[in-house]
Amino acid sequence: MKIRKRLLHVVLCFILTMFAGLSAFAQQQVKGTLKSSSGEPVPGATITVKRAGNVAIADTAGNFTIKAQAGDTLVVSFIGFERQQIRVPASQFVNIILKETVSTLNDVVVIGYGTRAQKDLTGSVATVTAKDFQQGAVTTPDQLVTGKVAGVVITSNGGAPGAGGTIRIRGGTSLNASNNPLIVVDGVPLTSEGVSGVSNPLSLVNPSDIESFNILKDASATAIYGNRASNGVIIITTKSGSAGKLKVTFNSVLSQSVRRNEIDVLDGVQYRRLIAEKGNDEEKSLVGTANTDWQDQIFQKAFGGDYNLGLSGGIKKLPYRLSMGYTYQDGILKTSNIKRTSGALNLTPAFFNNTLKVNINLKGVYQKTRFANEGAIGAAIGFDPTQPVYSSNKYGNFFEWLNPATGIPIELATKNPLGQLMLNSSLSDVYRSIGSIKVDYKLPFFPALTATANAGYDISKTEGNGFVPAYAALSYQRGGSRTQYSQRRKDKLLDLYLTYAKNLDAIRSKLDVTAGYSYQDFFRGSPAYPVRNANGDIINTPVADSSRNTLISFFARANYTLMDRYLLTASFRRDGSSRFAASNHWGNFSSLALAWRIKEEGFLKDVNVLSDLKLRVGYGVTGNQDIGLAYPFLPIYTQGASNVQYPFANGSYLTYRAEAYDPNIKWEQTAAWNAGLDYGFVNNRISGTLDFYYKKTKDLLADIPTAAGANLSNHVLTNVGNIESKGGELAINAVIIEKKDFNWKTGFNISYNQNKILKLSNVSDSSSEGILTGAIAGGTGNTIQINTVGYAPQTFYVYRQVYGPDGRPVEGVYEKPVSGSNMFYRYKSPNPKLTMGFTSQMNYRNWDLSFVLRSNIGNYVYNNIRSAGGAYNSIRTSMGYIGNVNADYLNTGFSNSQYSSDYYVENASFLRMDNLSLGYNFGKILRNSATLRLNAIVQNVFVITKYSGLDPEIFSGIDNNPYPKPRIYSLGINLAY
Repeated sequence: MKIRKRLLHVVLCFILTMFAGLSAFAQQQVKGTLKSSSGEPVPGATITVKRAGNVAIADTAGNFTIKAQAGDTLVVSFIGFERQQIRVPASQFVNIILKETVSTLNDVVVIGYGTRAQKDLTGSVATVTAKDFQQGAVTTPDQLVTGKVAGVVITSNGGAPGAGGTIRIRGGTSLNASNNPLIVVDGVPLTSEGVSGVSNPLSLVNPSDIESFNILKDASATAIYGNRASNGVIIITTKSGSAGKLKVTFNSVLSQSVRRNEIDVLDGVQYRRLIAEKGNDEEKSLVGTANTDWQDQIFQKAFGGDYNLGLSGGIKKLPYRLSMGYTYQDGILKTSNIKRTSGALNLTPAFFNNTLKVNINLKGVYQKTRFANEGAIGAAIGFDPTQPVYSSNKYGNFFEWLNPATGIPIELATKNPLGQLMLNSSLSDVYRSIGSIKVDYKLPFFPALTATANAGYDISKTEGNGFVPAYAALSYQRGGSRTQYSQRRKDKLLDLYLTYAKNLDAIRSKLDVTAGYSYQDFFRGSPAYPVRNANGDIINTPVADSSRNTLISFFARANYTLMDRYLLTASFRRDGSSRFAASNHWGNFSSLALAWRIKEEGFLKDVNVLSDLKLRVGYGVTGNQDIGLAYPFLPIYTQGASNVQYPFANGSYLTYRAEAYDPNIKWEQTAAWNAGLDYGFVNNRISGTLDFYYKKTKDLLADIPTAAGANLSNHVLTNVGNIESKGGELAINAVIIEKKDFNWKTGFNISYNQNKILKLSNVSDSSSEGILTGAIAGGTGNTIQINTVGYAPQTFYVYRQVYGPDGRPVEGVYEKPVSGSNMFYRYKSPNPKLTMGFTSQMNYRNWDLSFVLRSNIGNYVYNNIRSAGGAYNSIRTSMGYIGNVNADYLNTGFSNSQYSSDYYVENASFLRMDNLSLGYNFGKILRNSATLRLNAIVQNVFVITKYSGLDPEIFSGIDNNPYPKPRIYSLGINLAY
């Protein structure tokens, strides 16, 4: 019995001891919430119990539940926030506030056919995300990043609605081929040939749908795109959905555009006084009694609106984002406007425990554009200010210069500026869709290997028409005009590639290898519509045009990281293009880049003030196949106009003109070096990059003379030249103040670029002056620029003006150059020596204030408006009509136009404030279910410059007949629910 009692006692003690141990180690349910410093929930953050390894993910409201016990340490991490460790209190509930991190080293950057962490980049890559975009009445994507990136110059193409800008990354690499960067939208490379019926193809992408721009600047980053990458690559990524409950966003911008300034011409009083002093009897008899400001007549205050609705969330395991947008914008030039309706859908489902991921992007847009007759601007500058706007006649009741004998408009006379606008209709309807379906499959039997298939398309349809009535003076002699045009574009893409990514812990290394195949097909076609007069009679019948070309590519890239501090990237691409003859179909393009994360070395690791220091060096070879025609190696015969035929025997026949061609033409090829330094201080509160580069393009396309009988013309476009580009870039981003109620962030970038022509022919000819270029208005066949070996492209080629004792230019008197056989000399360049950008963003409690400044230094502009209308012969025609002169005539007193005088080449350096924005965030409204923000924006705030024209920012360097860039006042509202 005693033995049984003792045995029972032992068993009970064992059981009690076991339960006591289980109770001691039992894990309970710990609950908590995660919020940002602004009070927003942080869904998707990862919560881990230190050492135990239990993991939880915060839901859409920032709530989480995890198995832990009092005293355990929770580790919380999420991209964009500082990593935090929190001890679990006895209450088993934690309320965690995550602090946004200043450092961007772990941010993911989209590159060609993949992504990389910012800290692992070896090339020169700049990223601009939605939070840093320009604000206001933005109608084209390029306006979002103007002035934001070192080495990227975006020059506005004028003030017409949707006009957009010309983009140059580190200067141009060509004289006659395209200098535009390759633009990739959600994995689909876009052709640079444009879309008929729109002035800027990028205007067909809704800026509100864009999440980020990743700009690849050096060859080590761009070579993966081969023969289209010499001018850089811009990768645009649009917004995507995320799992969770429905989120609704609505933003709207209402705007008013006004003319900032005008061309200074003589008013009616000044004009009558001048004619009275210098005019002959005919001119005096033609002077009127009105005082008409023709620029006031053709320009207007213009209104616009932009409305965007976004829906995002998740339906079970299907994250989605759906957006719809509508934009209308009237131009300050009467009759010009655009109306755009857009939609976008993104779906990102995942299957089989996230081993199969699908990313579907579909975008569609319909844009209706009315183009104004921009010739009315030049007419307003040169029309007699003493004449009335209207007159009782059969020409639309607009005053016109009429032949007194016949009563019909004088053909050579300038037509009524307002009449040119109101009696002209030019409309286009453009439909465009860009889409892609990307599938990533992580192979279950080989988890380090991912197979990717990306199918994409870019299709568009254009229908356009123009009409000028028979009674309009502008087209009276041929009975008006009725035109029609259309275009179909179908571009298709298929990418197939494998990615192997593996951490090689045994040798403290990481390896990421991508290899694949790409196929892209481009088709465009335009039928032939006859040109008719207003009554329907055929005036001319053009020829239908269509082309198809294909690009087949094989590519590979390897990224290797050793000890998280030594990085290597190598890439190779082999492109085959049908745009060239069989002997030149294929080209090889490669790159190699090295980087050293110096901050990770032992001698710097404990230097806390230094948060990042990385040295980068890269070299690569890229190409440029955008050289104009679809088949430049084939002989082409151009059909003559149907109203100009060759009579033979009993009939008349169309004529065909043979065009010059080079059967051996091929793409241009650019070799480029880059050395750069990435730096960061004080947890990256101060960060930036410093880069130096050198690029040399060979097989440069140049238009060279040929011997008589050697070709079908005395000039031919062929690969003969070399050009170099070199420069440096510095970017600095700083968080100046970071307090509870006040924050101030700034960004500054400065770039230097110099281009020089090294070769323009296959033979050395010291007597060659170069190749004339830069056509100007006035005279016949006049040019003002030249391409010459040893000089920058498009250098001005002018006479050296002589000035009198009073400081006024002496008409027709020029200083002969020290060397050379003619009076011309090379003077200045339209390209700036330095470009700068400065951004500032301040937040005080619920208020925010931001602005963007840009500056160009050393750019010169030929003021063709002054040269073409700055002499008295602009008034005197002896043909029954008179014109106005530029007010600069009062400074020069020129009797005859002096087109080639360097007097008209002006320093156009400038400082411009692009954007000024003041906003207020109301925070939570509607029972904390929504947020509201209002902001007021001014665009094109001011320009400080010595240039006398409308605007110093002229891409070509020749200022003639411009559509002025307006100042825009906007009011925006952003609502999120």
